[in-house]
Amino acid sequence: MAIAAALLLGACSTNSDSATAPTGGGDTSSTGGTGSGSTSTFSVASLSCSEDAKLTNAYTVASAMSTNTADHEVTADYTIDGVTATTIVLSGTGATITGSGASVSGGTVTINAAGTYRLSGTMTDGQVFVSTSDTGLVRLVLDGASITRTTDVPLFISKAKRAAIVLASGSTNTLQDGTSYPSGAEQNAPLYSKVDLSIGGEGALTITGKVKHGIHSKDGLVIRSGRITVNAKEDGIRGKDYLVVRGGTLDVTAGGDALKSTEDGDAALGYVLLAGGTFTLTAGNDAVQAETDLLMTGGTLKAVTHGGSAVTIPDTLSAKGLKAGVILVADGGTVTLDTADDGLHSNANLVVNGGAFSISTGDDGVHADSAVTINGGTIDVTKSYEGIEAGTADMTFNGGRVRVVSSDDGINLAGNGDTAPGRPTGNYTIRITGGRITSIAGGDGFDSNANVAMSGGCLVVAGPTANNNAPIDYDGTFTMTGGFLVATGSSGMAQAPGTTSTQRSVQFTFSSARSAGSIVHLQSSGDQAILDIAPIKAYQSLVISSPLLTAGNGYRLYTGGSESGTAVDGLYTDGKYTPGTLAQTFNVTATTNRVNVQ
Repeated sequence: MAIAAALLLGACSTNSDSATAPTGGGDTSSTGGTGSGSTSTFSVASLSCSEDAKLTNAYTVASAMSTNTADHEVTADYTIDGVTATTIVLSGTGATITGSGASVSGGTVTINAAGTYRLSGTMTDGQVFVSTSDTGLVRLVLDGASITRTTDVPLFISKAKRAAIVLASGSTNTLQDGTSYPSGAEQNAPLYSKVDLSIGGEGALTITGKVKHGIHSKDGLVIRSGRITVNAKEDGIRGKDYLVVRGGTLDVTAGGDALKSTEDGDAALGYVLLAGGTFTLTAGNDAVQAETDLLMTGGTLKAVTHGGSAVTIPDTLSAKGLKAGVILVADGGTVTLDTADDGLHSNANLVVNGGAFSISTGDDGVHADSAVTINGGTIDVTKSYEGIEAGTADMTFNGGRVRVVSSDDGINLAGNGDTAPGRPTGNYTIRITGGRITSIAGGDGFDSNANVAMSGGCLVVAGPTANNNAPIDYDGTFTMTGGFLVATGSSGMAQAPGTTSTQRSVQFTFSSARSAGSIVHLQSSGDQAILDIAPIKAYQSLVISSPLLTAGNGYRLYTGGSESGTAVDGLYTDGKYTPGTLAQTFNVTATTNRVNVQ
């Protein structure tokens, strides 16, 4: 689902009702008692955090396409009603032809004129060869056609202004190559075209590429519709200049890349655009690989690469989900990835404006060698080494919902490629202006090897339990001017927002590690709820920053007790809190406040 307009993203805020009147033995919340005999309850902090897309000045698919060469598609090319066609009935190693523009000889049907040709029947060892100097369209209507070629490719479009394949409604068609090609042959796929090729219609086409690829256009390739199944030894579907898919059902199994564009000599070409369709991709290498831009506005895509996220692969092998050589931009679509390598990957920049992404990977969930920008959509990384990583540029969160689970860092601005690994020389920053971000990490939960600037949004971190990593880790500055932050985990290297901030924060350090699920409730002395959380991992440090923390006010921290609401990743935003133990009272005085809790 493409995001069509810029939406205003409101700032995160928390609010609550006042405490209910105590009954029985008084309000133990003010005396430090356990609260076990009291029915006094407090409202849970109600956290409001907009996940709406924030697309002001965003780089979109339309922006990317303005610098790419437009594709060649003419939708009228798929229209066959009322069109006079030459009929070609295939049989054995020959064919019966009715009409002009085609001939048959020695097991080869040659089409030498523009026009429409309807193919049916079975060719057990033969080839349809297209070569014409005419400037008009060559339209091939496959209407129950089956072509096998034992020592070459069954359908070879060598020369034409442009060509279209129309899959007749209700028809089933097959193309299969043999086990070898002629020595020095350029053709390398059962459906091989040296000219711009379009595929449409409502029929089915099954292609088996035993030697190399399945479908290969040496110019542009556009798929409008049809049910297309490809099984190829190497790449599944290749469009050199570009590959554009606007619809249809594509089921591709490939030993190499499933979908691919390869032009590397022209910056305006080499792109892949997925604008619609249903994709099931099984690849030995990348599921979708663009030499330049990989762009997505719609469609439903499921992909498994190199056996999935449980498989360990060498560094020399690329088995990514969606991979761009220059920029990856997603405005919409629904994507489910199970990859041995990165889920979403760009060799330069990556932008997500919309869409829904579910990613399980043996490496990074989302990775860009340069900048990562999340303006909207949903990203759910259920398994990864690192959840989201940017290299030598900023990482920005403006909207949407992001949730990552990682064995190492959850959110990481790495600075890879700089003079000292892990210590970038550039003035890079993780920026959060909106959205909801959750990081559940085995390593650093939220790690910037440079700076952090947060002015809105919600950030929830369930960080490491070992002290050699931190829930929040930054090497430069962390300036907090708005939004909501809560981070739990080990205390050995824990950090809080810095003194350049204008919004207050509190860093709690407990005398010993507390078990997962043990509740923490924070409220003001005026009974305004600030935080209700039952961290999903063991923790000894808790950091919170909220607009409700104000200078000069007193606060009470409770541990234990019970909650009547429902927690999402440990955070409660509804229900009532029944107090446990009043663990600490304190005042907020500084920008960053540090409180030790026994």
